[in-house]
Amino acid sequence: MRGLYEGPSELTDPALYARIGPGAAATDRHGIRLEPATEASGNTYFGRFPASYWQRWTRVREVTVRLTAGGSGRIRLRASDSRGDARTVAAHTLCATSATEIVLVARLDRFLDGGALWLDLGTGPEERLSVRDVRWTVPTSGGLRRTAAAICTMDRPAACLGNLEALARDETALAVLDRVYVVDQGGDRVRDQDGFDVVQHALGGRLRYLTQPNIGGAGGFSRGLHETVEAARTADGTGPDGPVPPDVLFMDDDVLLDPDLLVRMTAFAASTAEPLVLGGQMLNLLHPTRLHAGAEYTDLDRAAPGMHMPHSLQDAELVGPDPRTGRPERQELRLDAGYNGWWACLIPAEVTATIGYPLPLFFQGDDAEYSYRARAHGIPTLTLPGAGLWHTDFGWKDRDEINRYFIVRNYMIISALHGRFSLPTLCSALAGELASCLMGMEYGAAATVIAAVEDFLKGPRILQDGGQEALARLRRLRAGYPETRTHPVTDVPGVRSNAIVITDPPKGAGPRLRDLALLRALLVPLLRAAVGAPDARTGGPARGRRGGRGVTGLPSDGGAGPDGRVLAAVRHGDARWWHLATLDAAVVTDASQQGVRLRRYDAGHQARLTRAAARALWRLLREGPDVRGPYRAALPGLSSRENWVRLFGASAGPGEGGR
Repeated sequence: MRGLYEGPSELTDPALYARIGPGAAATDRHGIRLEPATEASGNTYFGRFPASYWQRWTRVREVTVRLTAGGSGRIRLRASDSRGDARTVAAHTLCATSATEIVLVARLDRFLDGGALWLDLGTGPEERLSVRDVRWTVPTSGGLRRTAAAICTMDRPAACLGNLEALARDETALAVLDRVYVVDQGGDRVRDQDGFDVVQHALGGRLRYLTQPNIGGAGGFSRGLHETVEAARTADGTGPDGPVPPDVLFMDDDVLLDPDLLVRMTAFAASTAEPLVLGGQMLNLLHPTRLHAGAEYTDLDRAAPGMHMPHSLQDAELVGPDPRTGRPERQELRLDAGYNGWWACLIPAEVTATIGYPLPLFFQGDDAEYSYRARAHGIPTLTLPGAGLWHTDFGWKDRDEINRYFIVRNYMIISALHGRFSLPTLCSALAGELASCLMGMEYGAAATVIAAVEDFLKGPRILQDGGQEALARLRRLRAGYPETRTHPVTDVPGVRSNAIVITDPPKGAGPRLRDLALLRALLVPLLRAAVGAPDARTGGPARGRRGGRGVTGLPSDGGAGPDGRVLAAVRHGDARWWHLATLDAAVVTDASQQGVRLRRYDAGHQARLTRAAARALWRLLREGPDVRGPYRAALPGLSSRENWVRLFGASAGPGEGGR
């Protein structure tokens, strides 16, 4: 890896690369110049060499740091241990020298449980020091393998083109890049962007631009994987037993990329004692100094992804100070991982040869399923610190979206394939989610979860078309629930802007509100269902009061009138079911902070969806064991090359852009 001193964009914080102070220093991407009486530390997210991971997963036993330095000052190679305690392992002092190469060496022999290496620099009162072109290198056991990048994109052409431009500008990354496959599944094409021809030329024939129908992230990444394997098979006419294909780096289109990620992941994957699935870490794009997580796993019993491994950093402040510790957070302990998101994940060719292609889950869970399937074949997943890129913060994505269907359905499939598939535990978790949706007036979200359960019970045939039918059907389903739509806060249908007033949950009333709301939520729908409450969408009563606080109710005409009645505005962070369950209607801020959702109590929806939820969960308890076997039997065929070629259809021919 390279020792870098600034990021790839002005949106990134240089303190992620080097921490300066006391004193003053000037930095650029590849170097730093220290003024007198200055200290600079590479004990930062991108400045640290993950020594513990190299000692555990490779046979490399020492790392060499080469750099060009001039002037006067001190250069120290520092190390931490699993507790974060620092020590010096090598040092060099310069005395008014011209630019010269400095070499420092560290043994990788005391990092098994944790710890990292980094460079610290310092000058005295009359000294100035410049350092450039820092390289961390390890011995190779043969030729360095190259990596192909597969970028799945849909209607984010500017972001995708920006990442292609970042790769094209970086000669070190290009040296390890075999090809980059852009699989465009949208209508707003990347190739139509100004600058596409320029970046295509700059990539020197490495770009392969492919278009195909939208078959989700799994379809886009699998296409890149397929093209990489096929290119190796047909190279020089060698056929199916030809050279080993390059490794493939799956990468999202809407990320901010530091090209050194490609360099670091390629070198690590080429050095591991045995092949493994290698993940990169995600930093939050809207809050660039925060790390999403150190490593994650899926709770297979509850079909819940995104769980943090024990001792993992989570939403960690990397520049600091962290309010709990007063200093930036560092991942000192070495972690295992259950899976890694495909914002950046490298799949070695040997893994593909062993377990096949991804499962056609459309999107959500394809990354987790692949890692857990690999684990069943003795191939672990590793999330590598310091190999990071920036991706949109997950906390700014609302739960009530179409993707909730795919999360619920797909992780149930993963649980059936790779978990214990404990149906009482799974049904309990789903019941809790459905109850919170219904009590929070999220009827479309409840319908979405119910549809996911029902479709799961149909068995593996739901995966035959790659997901397009399910996507279209879910859009039609959710269109019947107005609260699934986001509106500008000043243009909420039927509501005067000035009548929307923030309503806070009563202080200290959380547990009491939860108890009362739960009692009402359990009894009222059951009573309505017992008397056959009509469906609001088929001519029956559309709405009914539920005893909420009157000051926050909608008047009978559906708008806030001159009688002084107002409509509750609920912040996203306060939108808990036990608060919303006390209201007849509310304007709730969307997680994206770009608009609001209008939620209204609907007695018909409440009764109908309560009955539907009960039926779906009862069916899951009774029929779940019968569908587990078919999913497991169908896995080899669904993840096969032949199935994916069928899904690609006529678009599986040679790609554009390489001519």
